[in-house]
Amino acid sequence: MTEGTISAVDTEADAEGGKGTLARLEQEGDIAADYLEGLLDIADLDGDIDMDVEGDRALVSIVGDGADRSLQRLVGHDGEVLEALQELTRLAVHRETGERSRLMLDIAGFRARKRTELATLGAEAAERVKSSGEQEKLRPMTPFERKVVHDAVAAAGLRSESEGEEPERCVVVLPR
Repeated sequence: MTEGTISAVDTEADAEGGKGTLARLEQEGDIAADYLEGLLDIADLDGDIDMDVEGDRALVSIVGDGADRSLQRLVGHDGEVLEALQELTRLAVHRETGERSRLMLDIAGFRARKRTELATLGAEAAERVKSSGEQEKLRPMTPFERKVVHDAVAAAGLRSESEGEEPERCVVVLPR
């Protein structure tokens, strides 16, 4: 079953000159949902698909019964399978629309939990840098992880930048 929700923020962004943006993102979500429903059928897994639009990105989540751990196979170790499925889903959207997608996929709440952990990591690193006055280099992270940490550092009033090459690219938190 596919469910879609649209927030007031999305409607405001669309009204501010992004005509067609909301419709395009909803279309991306619909295409992704169809693709993922087919995948769930092939894998014989139960899960519902929720769709949302946040800013300039379609968000698609596969959710299941909390007691059912079968969706964890689609997350994999530290989200590796989830990352691959997100890329495949983006390719499915690209095939249908002809445009690159920035769609974000979450499975069984993995990304939501990860976002909370990373925001805490970024805020704590920012506090340590404020106290010490010395920059701090964090562990290598995926682009999603780095974005969350950069946002948390900025919210704490400091700057950060990414350095290195994938897959060893990491965030460096800088003093004022």
